[in-house]
Amino acid sequence: MVFSSLTFLYLFLPLAVIPYYLCKNRTWRNGLLLVLSLFFYSWGEPKYLVMMLAATAAAYLGGLGMDALGDRPKTKKLVFVLTVLLVVANLLFFKYTNFFWDNLSRLFSIDRTIREIALPIGISFYTFQILSYVIDLYFGRVKIQRNVFYLLLYVSFFPQLIAGPIVRYSTIEEEILHRQESWEDVAVGLKRFILGLSKKAILANQAAVIAEMVYNGNPEVYGTAMYWLAAFAYTMQIYFDFSGYSDMAIGLGRMFGFHFLENFNYPYLSRSATEFWRRWHISLSSWFRDYVYIPLGGSRVSKVKWVRNILVVWGLTGFWHGAEWNFILWGLYYAALLVLEKFVLGRILEKLPSVVRWLYAFLVVNLGWVLFNLVDFAALSHALHTMFVWQPTDLARVLNADSGVLMGLLYLPLCFLFSFPVFQKLPKRETALWTLAEDALYGLLFLVCILFIVSSVYNPFIYFRF
Repeated sequence: MVFSSLTFLYLFLPLAVIPYYLCKNRTWRNGLLLVLSLFFYSWGEPKYLVMMLAATAAAYLGGLGMDALGDRPKTKKLVFVLTVLLVVANLLFFKYTNFFWDNLSRLFSIDRTIREIALPIGISFYTFQILSYVIDLYFGRVKIQRNVFYLLLYVSFFPQLIAGPIVRYSTIEEEILHRQESWEDVAVGLKRFILGLSKKAILANQAAVIAEMVYNGNPEVYGTAMYWLAAFAYTMQIYFDFSGYSDMAIGLGRMFGFHFLENFNYPYLSRSATEFWRRWHISLSSWFRDYVYIPLGGSRVSKVKWVRNILVVWGLTGFWHGAEWNFILWGLYYAALLVLEKFVLGRILEKLPSVVRWLYAFLVVNLGWVLFNLVDFAALSHALHTMFVWQPTDLARVLNADSGVLMGLLYLPLCFLFSFPVFQKLPKRETALWTLAEDALYGLLFLVCILFIVSSVYNPFIYFRF
């Protein structure tokens, strides 16, 4: 079930919100959210619910063990390591077994295939949430959760379960039992949800028309201009797709009294690759920073070790996104950029006008998304070659292949405009008339989203595959 489906909007969400607010008991409210969350996850893949339950049980039992062994540090550390290994092993098996076997088979010429292992939806996200609880508990940053159902609620809470943001236990530790909900929360959360829905249904899906047409079409038809246009379209698509999902998740959480941290801060404003990763997928980059980069020594080590830390973190970041070589290449691409900016480009960029720095950052980010998007290395090589070695485009064949490209072109300027904080600079007036006009605008925006959803083909969120 996806947030942008009619089933979710007209069936699941009303049946979640209305009974939730009719119920006044905190325990019953949490119980309702847990049942709804497990049902939400089971909607598409009921058999993989067992894997999430098993990973949560390992974290729960490991937490109890660490708490009981507080005066025996060596044994406590052993329980901690075993718990982390069990949780990570679940991710490694389902997400990376096929990748490792395929590469080993090619390397050693093993003529034997294994059964394809399907990837449970959201496993990368809920695994990192579980790990944050286990690690923070071991280092005393959070209190142990003795109620297994509350820990499972944290892991499985449906707004952020499938595609993030990665919510740390410390963020909602107190809110599980002591949050204060109100109908005002519902109104604020609903507006945030509609904003995210519009990003997905109106902008991301229209940008996808161009990106998918070029990357999935006949490569002989599309020349240099079209491949650059496709790169730009995918840059817009992935931002509005993923930030739209994060907006919806944050809005849904707010409707039930939870306050998730922001996951995006207008990343295409960035004037360097370093700044980009302070603004893009903040929950993931901060997770790797706090649980991998800083424990390795961060930047407070020798230059050689600092470069090593960067390579480790970004190699893992790329690999976290998918069991394909292009993701590892994408991660190392950013590692190289960050190292270059640290030692060489940073000093040069500081002397350049802001617009030049922005153009540099926007260009390298666009190229990065080409690496990220194209799993097949032949297609990736062709795309990069065509982008930098001029090839003409057969416009007649392009239009004959898909006339929808014209509609997509109309939305790209809107995508570009709304990727910047244009509305934040508009004056706001705290009057009844202004509030009424704002509510009416959100209502109209929701209706437009419904029209787009009804008239479009199914288009899942990009980050569902991670």
